Amino acid sequence: METKEKNFISAVIYVHNAETRIGTFLKTVLHVLEENFEKAEIICVNDHSEDRSVDVIRDVSKEACHTSISVLNMSYFHGLETAMNAGVDLSIGDFVLEFDGTVLDFAPEEIMKIYRKSLEGYDIVSASPQGRQRLTSRLFYLLFQRCSGSFYQQMDTESFRILSRRVINRVSSMNQSVPYRKAVYASCGLKTWNLRYRVQDVQKAADRKERRYRGRLAVDSLILFTEAGYGFSMLMTGMMMLTALFMLGYSLVIYLTQKPVEGWTTTILFLSFAFFGLFAVLTIIVKYLQILVNLVFKRKRYSFESIEKLTK
Repeated sequence: METKEKNFISAVIYVHNAETRIGTFLKTVLHVLEENFEKAEIICVNDHSEDRSVDVIRDVSKEACHTSISVLNMSYFHGLETAMNAGVDLSIGDFVLEFDGTVLDFAPEEIMKIYRKSLEGYDIVSASPQGRQRLTSRLFYLLFQRCSGSFYQQMDTESFRILSRRVINRVSSMNQSVPYRKAVYASCGLKTWNLRYRVQDVQKAADRKERRYRGRLAVDSLILFTEAGYGFSMLMTGMMMLTALFMLGYSLVIYLTQKPVEGWTTTILFLSFAFFGLFAVLTIIVKYLQILVNLVFKRKRYSFESIEKLTK
């Protein structure tokens, strides 16, 4: 008989209007955990589903032998990030599996692959589908990396991941709230690994409410975690400065070579430099707001990967 893993593992599953998928997905995760771990728990975070998702979870939970299954019901729709934060806070495992949805497009053995990879010393191991990303996802990650520089490790579309307890403790000490987990994980300073898996089946999962939420999340993440807002303000300020200089030269040429309407030259110059000054002030305000966000929201004293003790 094969020896089961001694580590306690938690699986946190995000559920929102997943009545047609959650049964098969939960059975798959349950089977993997019961077959490979002595102690395990599954936390299904029900993000205010409006269908029979919870009833399906209750039915599947009857098949569990030594795995604890819980349902965390959110009082209203919170969105993926906040709901998953609630589930992870409730988990007690040495390792935590995060499933950001209930689309089963991977083979069950991929779950154990990322777990075994984490035992090699990686605190965060994520699983990403092979193939082309959606255009919106490619643009988001490209813009995110361009605007954040080398502060964050390379990010990609992920279906699920495993975290060590050390990651969760570090993230909790870094931030009081986590509006975008992947960005915080990418900047925590611990070792990460990304595993690519072959997509088994293409399913469409996100409903309109989730799609709107993901759009807002993308914008919020760019503002909070990158310098996209400051960069845009600098770009607009530079454009207005060039426009103001151009209008200065143009107004002088018109004034010297033609007979403009009285007051035209001064009005044009005033408007050009006024808009330049307005954008310059807005750029300074954006920069100060960014500094405040860094000090309050993203505050952390230092970041290190590990401590190696060389002598006893």
